[in-house]
Amino acid sequence: MAAPYKLRCNVVGHKKDVRSLAPTLTPEGGIISGSRDCTTRIWMPNDHDVGFSEGQVLQGHSNFVAAVCVLPPDDNHPNGLVVTGSNDSTILMFEPGQLEAVHKLTGHSNTVCALAAGKFGFLLSGSWDKTAKVWLNQKCVMTLEGHESAVWAVAVMSERGVMLTGSADKTIKMWRAGKCEKTFTGHEDCVRGLAVVEDGVFLSCSNDATIRRWLTSGDCVNVYYGHANYVYSLALLPNGTDFVTSGEDRTVRVWRNGECAQTIPHPTQSVWCVCALPNGDLVTGASDGVMRVFTTSSDRMASAEDQKAFEDLVASSAIPTQLGDINKEDLPGPEALLNPGRKEGQTKMVRQGDHVELYSWDTAEGRWTKIGDVVGSSGGTQASSGKTLFEGKEYDYVFDVDIEEGKPPLKLPYNITEDPWFAAQAFIHRYNLSQLFLDQVANFITQNAKGVTLGTQSSGYSDPFTGGNRYVPGSGQGGAAGDNRVGGADPFTGASSYQPSATTQSAASKTPAVGADPFTGAGSYRPGGNSTNAAPVGNSYFPVTTFLTMDNVNPKQIISKLGEFNKAVPADKQVDAAALNDLEKLLSGQVSDTHLATLQRLLEWPPDKVFPALDILRIGVKYAPVCHHFCQQEGFLDFICKYLSPGNLAPNQMLALRMIANLFVQPEGVKLLLSNQSQVLQSVLLCEGVTTKNAQIALSTAIINFSIAATAGKNFDQKSECAAAAAQLLKKEFDSEAVFRLLVALGTLVHGDEGCLGVVQSLDVAPALTKIREKSDLNKVIECADLLLKL
Repeated sequence: MAAPYKLRCNVVGHKKDVRSLAPTLTPEGGIISGSRDCTTRIWMPNDHDVGFSEGQVLQGHSNFVAAVCVLPPDDNHPNGLVVTGSNDSTILMFEPGQLEAVHKLTGHSNTVCALAAGKFGFLLSGSWDKTAKVWLNQKCVMTLEGHESAVWAVAVMSERGVMLTGSADKTIKMWRAGKCEKTFTGHEDCVRGLAVVEDGVFLSCSNDATIRRWLTSGDCVNVYYGHANYVYSLALLPNGTDFVTSGEDRTVRVWRNGECAQTIPHPTQSVWCVCALPNGDLVTGASDGVMRVFTTSSDRMASAEDQKAFEDLVASSAIPTQLGDINKEDLPGPEALLNPGRKEGQTKMVRQGDHVELYSWDTAEGRWTKIGDVVGSSGGTQASSGKTLFEGKEYDYVFDVDIEEGKPPLKLPYNITEDPWFAAQAFIHRYNLSQLFLDQVANFITQNAKGVTLGTQSSGYSDPFTGGNRYVPGSGQGGAAGDNRVGGADPFTGASSYQPSATTQSAASKTPAVGADPFTGAGSYRPGGNSTNAAPVGNSYFPVTTFLTMDNVNPKQIISKLGEFNKAVPADKQVDAAALNDLEKLLSGQVSDTHLATLQRLLEWPPDKVFPALDILRIGVKYAPVCHHFCQQEGFLDFICKYLSPGNLAPNQMLALRMIANLFVQPEGVKLLLSNQSQVLQSVLLCEGVTTKNAQIALSTAIINFSIAATAGKNFDQKSECAAAAAQLLKKEFDSEAVFRLLVALGTLVHGDEGCLGVVQSLDVAPALTKIREKSDLNKVIECADLLLKL
């Protein structure tokens, strides 16, 4: 068995995330690194110890470096060229030993995020602009078009003229002479990395947490599971068959003979990149700006003290996870660590006093290694979705089920939107169990999983440049867990999920509560009594009296993005950096006049830079000072509605819809919206063609909040107008969660109101409800549609 990797050294010098790595060609043994600090650095091994020293700092890009590679020597460049791709859409080429770029390649219209070198001056680049470009002797000779989203990965096969591209559209394409010969499908999320094993065979890694082995014939011959989150990077080991991967689960994994042979945890959330040096050592780049080198050679290993320091740093790391459903008292104590693990990288949570620790099984060492302290987070984290990965897919629960004594438990994945019997049947088929287990398994699911509520689904798209605490205000097509990132869009516009808050109304209040779960909060339906307003028997869905809010926010990443954009806008639009940083207080409700003045200036930024400011306003309007400041401004609603018209950037549209939903938090916001309901609803309906899940949910949330407010005000005209809007949208092809919210809105409007029910009947909505019922596979949608059809 191959010796396990141990820490060789830490390499410190970059000020921000290390995003890309490559080994030097000459002299051998060095490392090239690209970073979000806008620099590329060359590191050479020390003669006197196991570390590396900084040799050169290459500058010239105006934004972060997303990709690096090395072009081999040729007649024009006998020492080869260091090539860098950047968020500034350009490619720079450097002669080793020179600090100034000798060539600058332009042609891409967005971030150059992938580079691969061939022989004789041949270079392949991939970009967020959805294209790959072929360069020969610094000239673009070919543009490869066909992907529907950003091209995240590229590779050149040794077979003459064959190139590979991997995309956020979840596909891989094989090209020859500029034409796409084959499209490979199978990954369920963005393809992030490619590596050629040999002619006719290559590997790919993806945000779906899997690695796949492909034949160029089109067959996927292996799927490798092991990572618990997005897999960002993939590199072959020098033997040409084994490989190494890194990802968002804080780990690097070494794969030998098709199995995960070693898991190397890191003390930071995102391990963006990994490469292998010719001597077999591994280099990793991470979100903490540190490069780490690991080796199997005892001669190059760090001292025992440094090894211990690294292990302690990993062990002391805080690992955010969704603890809300975990009863600490049910977790095993330290005695559980006496039992050996079943496979490399297996994890186990252990209760130590009043806190929880996470351990990983190290097969080579034959022991459980602490990899961090588990801490709670409001949004959870499986890349911020709060879900659990099983075989590359996200689930709300993955239960351990003991079927036979003395054998390991079987994994039962379950999403709360599924029918328990359907999930139980899939479990039985997966493990070839007797049908006699069906009721037992289904009842187990029912007893151990929570009921369905609005807002249980969340987006899983990860901004690939800000890691576990990424800033994700908007959405785009091809992301995880329903996130639809528009092709080629900046991934900073990924989605933020709706998480209901715990705020409820007081018993004496006549104003609908804000943020509470409409099925468990103060305004939720509870059977019993003889009230004429009681919901129909068997109806736990409507009427709803609690406004829904779009609450998820990551202050540090919003402020970081503002700082980045602040440098890119014209000088007269720029804001003092200290004032920007101080806006973090506004996001927590500590609002001052200075904050409001700063936000007012930010909202004047151009459409492609304004979305972080819109995101702050989206959260800010929930607080009375912010809501009052803007609601009393003439033209405020016009300002919001202008972002809803067709042709506006998708993130801005979505944030404007979320802002309208959140305005219902404050009475002043409710008053403004209801007094201008016709204008606002007309603008909202202009977004009926939105294609992303998150925008559709924001749209339906705005409708449901209007419906709740109109119902509370008992205004027949306003209720009828809301009903017409909901009925119009229900005839569209929308995401299931968005459809569910529209159904609840319609039910809230017609409940106990014969007049409004007559309006809905006149709108001929019954065929749309029947179609929804027939096409949907979600129980809550089917049941809600049934209730409305009966009415």
